[in-house]
Amino acid sequence: MSDRAASDERSGPGGEPGTEGTAEPGEGPRRDPEELPAEIRESVPDYDDEYLDRVSDRLMYSYDLDRDVAVDGERFELYAEMRVRNQKQFLHPVLSYADHDMREYVFAGRVSRPRVGDLERLVEFAHGVADDRVDGHEEHYESDITVVLVADELPDDVVDFVEGFRDRTLLKFGYYGHYEVNLVVVAPERESLAASERADTAAAFRLWEPVDEPDEGFFSRVAKWFWR
Repeated sequence: MSDRAASDERSGPGGEPGTEGTAEPGEGPRRDPEELPAEIRESVPDYDDEYLDRVSDRLMYSYDLDRDVAVDGERFELYAEMRVRNQKQFLHPVLSYADHDMREYVFAGRVSRPRVGDLERLVEFAHGVADDRVDGHEEHYESDITVVLVADELPDDVVDFVEGFRDRTLLKFGYYGHYEVNLVVVAPERESLAASERADTAAAFRLWEPVDEPDEGFFSRVAKWFWR
């Protein structure tokens, strides 16, 4: 799930390679804020960081956003949280059953050059977040803790570590669902990104590509399990 080398061809406004007016990552025209509902505009922070502002444009419809958060001694420029409940209904919403809760917590911070040791420390941080925030119970299905490092460059050993990373913890042998730790590292100026296997949120940080519907994303995995 990495983009080790960026193409020299860039799409212009009409979608043709090499046309003028193409934006660099984080520098393209943003959607006019006046087009958005007031409650959304008022809840989206200004990150004083063009790249993270553009990422927040992609996240704001599904996530609650915050900035400059400090958790367990770690600081992050962007924080996002999503809460979803799926339920079956019998004739009327009051007669619901088989409710299942899902959560995702996204922590994104900037570093100049990430190291494998940084990622190992952040994996432990993510497990601490899970201990504090993931409430395992019969209606809990899945929680994701995703840590993103925005860097100037991505060393090969970091890319290899992230691409080979997978960390899922079953809660009460899976009876109370599970939580997953995901890693993403991205160098926007180099149009390079690496993500662990289940880090679906990585698409929001790949600004040089449009956001496509995943074949097997967070919601589709739940729907497939829920209706089987």
